Amino acid sequence: MPHKVMIVDDAMMMRTIIGNFVKSLPEFQLVATAANGKLALEQLKVHPDLSLILLDIEMPEMDGLEFLRHAKMITRAKIVILSSVAVSGSPHAAKARELGADGIVTKPSGAVSMDLAEKRGSELAQVMKKLVGA
Repeated sequence: MPHKVMIVDDAMMMRTIIGNFVKSLPEFQLVATAANGKLALEQLKVHPDLSLILLDIEMPEMDGLEFLRHAKMITRAKIVILSSVAVSGSPHAAKARELGADGIVTKPSGAVSMDLAEKRGSELAQVMKKLVGA
């Protein structure tokens, strides 16, 4: 049975890129997407059995850090920050860890990283599999 995944990113192109990447991994099943943290909280009600959430930080209405603050109280899903601003050692990365992020992977080429699979795919897949025990 594949692990259920939700993608939270305000850029539709990134939701598509990340979604295609997730679909290429047989251990995972993409079941939900959201364009911001507020919509993602609604999706948690619809999909209480999520295993993993791939979360951007910079989004309108409710950013990833605010979502993380709420989500950690209501879901057991592992949360991986997938953001261009969460570079190792950055204040965003430190705050995400402080709020309970289970992993952080930096987008390779900014907010819309068309080259995600080529440049960070193996790292992202490794983090995802490790967190869910796949």
